[in-house]
Amino acid sequence: MKCIYCREDTKVTNSRLQKTRNQVWRRRHCQQCGADFTTLEKPDFLTALTVTHKKYYTPFSRDKLFLSVYESVKHRKTALSDATALTDTIVGKLYPLIQSGSLTQDQIVTIASEALHHFDKAAASHYNAYHPIK
Repeated sequence: MKCIYCREDTKVTNSRLQKTRNQVWRRRHCQQCGADFTTLEKPDFLTALTVTHKKYYTPFSRDKLFLSVYESVKHRKTALSDATALTDTIVGKLYPLIQSGSLTQDQIVTIASEALHHFDKAAASHYNAYHPIK
């Protein structure tokens, strides 16, 4: 990877796998300018994962999932941080269900509904009203 300051090659000085989020944290050092910075490497689901609906496929969108979760928890004072953490939890629980680069819409709705139910029953009810399991 190139340095974000001087565009020269960098060296990885520390690396840690974050299993729950399926990403790698790396500390990098540029030998040219001496800068240290951190990177996070994670899969690009928009190009790698599709959602199977009954008759068509769409790219998986973490942002779309986040917005639906946020709409369900927006009655809470900490809605933004809650929705972010819940979305991370839901995506983490979806990893084992991925088969051939695809998930079904029902799998996503089921996992999201269960996570919301454990977190806030009112939010789960709101989510289920807009995203019924078919």
